[in-house]
Amino acid sequence: MADHPVKILIADDEKEIRDILTLLLRGEGYEVTAAKSGEEAVHLADPSIGMYILDINMPGMSGYETAVKIREKFYAPIIFLTAYSGESDKTMGFSAGADDYIVKPFSNTELLLRVRSLLRRAYDYSPAQGSSSSENKISYKDLVLDLDSQSVQKDGQTISLTWTEFQILELFISNRGRIYSLDHIYQSIWQEDAVGDGTIMVHIKNLRKKLGDNSRNPIYIKTAWGKGYYVD
Repeated sequence: MADHPVKILIADDEKEIRDILTLLLRGEGYEVTAAKSGEEAVHLADPSIGMYILDINMPGMSGYETAVKIREKFYAPIIFLTAYSGESDKTMGFSAGADDYIVKPFSNTELLLRVRSLLRRAYDYSPAQGSSSSENKISYKDLVLDLDSQSVQKDGQTISLTWTEFQILELFISNRGRIYSLDHIYQSIWQEDAVGDGTIMVHIKNLRKKLGDNSRNPIYIKTAWGKGYYVD
């Protein structure tokens, strides 16, 4: 991964949560900065931050709003912490730019596993220095995936995707015709067993929306009913 400790910014209005997360993450060797509010998190955000862990239900600027503000300038992975587990809540979180979503109460083991997994993916897929080469681009229909800049263009217009959305799209397009079950997608992206929630379905729903894909008659991501998803 990195040669120096990864810096993680935590934003939660509850001091007890901030203290627990700080102690837990520092015990794993991460450098931690804590913010008491969304406003403070936005102020502290900078290119040195390797990950953001944001509570959604903060007074003033919510975690959703905080993520949107951070995403305007920075692309480090974002994990949301929340007491809400409904699909609509997850959809809002991922649409705001989150890469993962942890429902309270959670175990220390689960949080650390998610942090390690997301950081590993972020570093494995981090943009290369210098200009992109044609060998690092994948074309599919009117889409062009740039593996160096982690960007997607449709008809020449850049589409903003999260780390996870980009990796799911790359997985499908690099393996056209192959049907991936939800568990297989999770294992391919996270490199671990699925946690049993609707995370992948929400990511695909948001990905389709950003691509302008109609779930009933999709152009890009097709559904194999009872089996999974694929790109033909």
